[in-house]
Amino acid sequence: MKCDKMKYKVSVVVPVYRVEKFIRYCAETLMQQTLKEVEYIFVNDATPDHSMEILQEVLICYPERQDDIIIVTHEVNKGLPAARNTGLQIAQGEYIFHCDSDDFVEPDMLEVLYTEAVRKEADIVWCDWFLSFEKNERYMKQPSFDTAHKALKAMLGGGMKYNVWNKLVRHKLYVDYKISFPAGYGMGEDMTMMLLFAYAKKVAYVPKAFYHYIKLNSNAMSNVYTDRHKEELKHNVNWISEKLISIEKDLSKEISFLKLEAKFPFLLMGDSQSFKLWKEWYPEANKYILQNQTISIRNRWLQWCAWKNLFGIVWVYSRLFKLAYRMLY
Repeated sequence: MKCDKMKYKVSVVVPVYRVEKFIRYCAETLMQQTLKEVEYIFVNDATPDHSMEILQEVLICYPERQDDIIIVTHEVNKGLPAARNTGLQIAQGEYIFHCDSDDFVEPDMLEVLYTEAVRKEADIVWCDWFLSFEKNERYMKQPSFDTAHKALKAMLGGGMKYNVWNKLVRHKLYVDYKISFPAGYGMGEDMTMMLLFAYAKKVAYVPKAFYHYIKLNSNAMSNVYTDRHKEELKHNVNWISEKLISIEKDLSKEISFLKLEAKFPFLLMGDSQSFKLWKEWYPEANKYILQNQTISIRNRWLQWCAWKNLFGIVWVYSRLFKLAYRMLY
């Protein structure tokens, strides 16, 4: 897709798979966007439930949007990254926005982000977001940076989230640099956003939350990754590390920060097998633990304890963390 003359201001790419409990509200909030020149691409990733039937029920209620909606169907389930790529391949918008179909958005999200992108001539615009639980929400404040390079370093260090869904990205970045998501490797696939920042010239930040990221499982922070999840995560860390180093040689320290952040959740799981994994993954990065100023002193301290084999302290912290998380959310 050439990006010289685009038909729409924004293309929204929405993968659909096993979201029948959430797709209705997600689709309604997308259809109710105040920005009019929007293309909606729903990718049916061979979902086995009633998600697509529910989606069709919603879409028929918005006849003014019918000409701007595309539904693409995968014959077999290919996974989230491949579904995003399918949407990208046919998108006709000046900017791309990825929305997960179990989340929802505020009605003015696209208009505000697009207006800011045009005003600042920005390749990427990001905003704050809500972490939404069953009974409450947590406002997730994001940092502001005046250059893409500073934002990239913050993402590598864990000081800024690299999630796809709170960022509006110029379509031309994907096309010019042949950027796509790592098909077949879903865990951590949104690290792809860091590659886009590596090529971006101008960026902008909107200090307001528009996106609601749904987290109904209060125990999710302590779930143990499957073997496949671990394989996917490590693949994506290695993949993005190699890509970024090839673009910018002076990121070696920040790449070590990324590796530390990738294995940090193992410390919160609180079991011996997870602690063992922490020690096995990227031991060469451990010497940088205390140098990462973008994360909290508490997280640096916890990693330092693990590095020095003080896993008794780590275990106690993980138990307290889980208790506090359940009480709050």
